[in-house]
Amino acid sequence: MQIVVDSLRKKGKIYKKMQEVAPKELGIRNKIKMYKATDTTGYFWAIFAVSQKSKLLMKDVHKLEEIYSKLILYFDHNFKHKVIFIDAPLCSKAKEAFKSQGWKIQ
Repeated sequence: MQIVVDSLRKKGKIYKKMQEVAPKELGIRNKIKMYKATDTTGYFWAIFAVSQKSKLLMKDVHKLEEIYSKLILYFDHNFKHKVIFIDAPLCSKAKEAFKSQGWKIQ
């Protein structure tokens, strides 16, 4: 969590509250770190951290969108911003798909 906070702080993003969401709470078996954060202006952020050895492909984009929709249902509100930290190679089509769906890639 500290790595995520530090990298966002370098970009000027400061949060009042940051809560980690366990994948088990959403019924997911993926190894992914999810955070719900509230910034100083009161907007909600969905922050995902993905760490894997293989390349992130289009099927992973669809899987992460499903996880995001479960997160929306779990907290019963939409998020203003969606950020994803990827520690793996990223397919060019997957990168375009993330950007078209409103994700900010870090």
